[in-house]
Amino acid sequence: MDGFEMKNMMAKAGLTRRNLVTGAAAFTLLAMLPLSVAQAANNEIAQKIADHFSSVKTMQGEFVQFGPRGEQTAGKFFLERPGKVRFNYEKPSPMRVIADGKSVVIGNSKLKTWDIYPLSKTPLALLLDERIDLKGKMVRDVKEEADLITIKLGDRSIFADSTITMMFDPKSYDLRQWTITDNQGKDTSVMIFNTQTGITFDKAVFRIPYDEVHNMGGNGR
Repeated sequence: MDGFEMKNMMAKAGLTRRNLVTGAAAFTLLAMLPLSVAQAANNEIAQKIADHFSSVKTMQGEFVQFGPRGEQTAGKFFLERPGKVRFNYEKPSPMRVIADGKSVVIGNSKLKTWDIYPLSKTPLALLLDERIDLKGKMVRDVKEEADLITIKLGDRSIFADSTITMMFDPKSYDLRQWTITDNQGKDTSVMIFNTQTGITFDKAVFRIPYDEVHNMGGNGR
């Protein structure tokens, strides 16, 4: 086929160099749109679920925790916004975890040790915030499945590579489980059940025994 015939075919098909360039540009634009639209939709879904969860000001229930080495422990938890949570582990576990709105402490009654962390520097702060505001690049991923909606959150400027992944019921938007992945890529998952909301807690529930923490040489992070 010579050049003349090729030009004739392009003319019959309505194709010109300008059409081709314009078409290529349009195709590139269309290829970019689904990602941004999907991201916006994901953020909208995530924020809707987060708003529902944020409306739960107090909660208590039972939990099962799965550690990074496959260890499994259970107990009861108590949550109050903003920033307060307590995990009472069943025996023989010696562990206690308490957040009072400012700090998070992890106590080991067997070893008589405490570790203390600023709450604001842990992904747990996202879970316990007054309102979970999913702005900026905090939403890492959203997955919708028939029986679960999974939202992965992280803020590299605050938590470095640590993330928290929350799993919700797709119909009620109730929280079912969360997984904290630390900077080393190790996962700790907490599954909750038999939950109750609208509970009034005594202030002592979330009180950290700072004297005991400091007397035992609590390790600050």
